Amino acid sequence: MATTARQSKVDELIRRLDEAVATDDTQQLCRNVKRVLADVVASGGEFVDPALLQPAPEKYARRLMHRDPQGRYSAVVMVWDKNQGTPLHDHAGVWCVECVYRGRIRVTSFDLENDADDAVLRFTPESVVFAGVGEAGHLIPPFEYHMIENPDQTPSVTIHVYGGELTWCNAFHSIEGGYQRERRTLSYSE
Repeated sequence: MATTARQSKVDELIRRLDEAVATDDTQQLCRNVKRVLADVVASGGEFVDPALLQPAPEKYARRLMHRDPQGRYSAVVMVWDKNQGTPLHDHAGVWCVECVYRGRIRVTSFDLENDADDAVLRFTPESVVFAGVGEAGHLIPPFEYHMIENPDQTPSVTIHVYGGELTWCNAFHSIEGGYQRERRTLSYSE
């Protein structure tokens, strides 16, 4: 896809996302964003800048595609090399819609069994979903606990749209009797 066609498709995506987030109803907003991402990805053609699509050696790559000037959302490209994934984590109370751009991902959702302020947390796996190109899902707090992994031997790419810029989250690490919370600062990959 030529650079001008690629930029035209990105411009279309941003225009449609601007329209999709123009509601105060979070459920409807997420449905709108999910539809936009699925439509644009399914319409064919590579439109993400190739510089955003490179895997990172140590962990999944996280790169900013677009930051809404009004602060309503940000669009982030994530690249998952083989065997890369996240720990169990939340989105710090921020809604998110994700769509597979290349490859396939495995998303495991969890239910928090006890009070989120407890020192030792207990989670129960709720569901495991394998998503392929053009498939999208969303998280609306308080239903936001999940892990994302690349189950395949080739890189996968996802586009995430957050309700603002996600600068931190809580990661949950297994300890005796449950999980321990660790606040993580998020940054963008080179």
